Amino acid sequence: MKNSLVVIVALEDEFDSKLLSSHIPVIYSGIGKVNAAIATYKAILEFNPRLIINYGTVGKITKDLSGLITIGSVIQRDMIAEPLSPRGTVPFSKKPNTHSSLLEGHLCGTGDSFVTEQDHWLIQNGIDVVDMELFAIASVAHEHQVNWISYKFISDDANEASGQEWSKQVNQGQQLFLEKLRHHMHQLG
Repeated sequence: MKNSLVVIVALEDEFDSKLLSSHIPVIYSGIGKVNAAIATYKAILEFNPRLIINYGTVGKITKDLSGLITIGSVIQRDMIAEPLSPRGTVPFSKKPNTHSSLLEGHLCGTGDSFVTEQDHWLIQNGIDVVDMELFAIASVAHEHQVNWISYKFISDDANEASGQEWSKQVNQGQQLFLEKLRHHMHQLG
């Protein structure tokens, strides 16, 4: 089945697909890079989209961010294979360590951990927000030559209170994302 776009979200709690009265597939990947990679691969095989739109929640590293933001690029924050290669870099690989969206925006650091304390590496590398899926989504999209964009809702401050903050904020960005999604649906016709 061919579809012009596919939406990939980690959890139903983040975005309720019933809000979208449309033929646009919403794929729930589950949490983490492995789940996101599998879901993205399956979505590409099943729907052959021209565009993947990712939406989800993020913890903020850059303090003045709030609300819904656009992601411009993504790196892995938990690829730590020193001394074989610097943090964020996969050793012995020719695949990109950074993936860029079709849109300009903030830098996201993806990792399979919930950030609950300050990490100076994130600050030193200009990472604005952290999530647990986007690098995998972007990597699979890159491998299959599918464009992607991502919108993220700031749910927490990536500190010791993040779990509680995230639980309260997890679905607060749905309507904001829905407006952006409708805009893209209109553009793609």
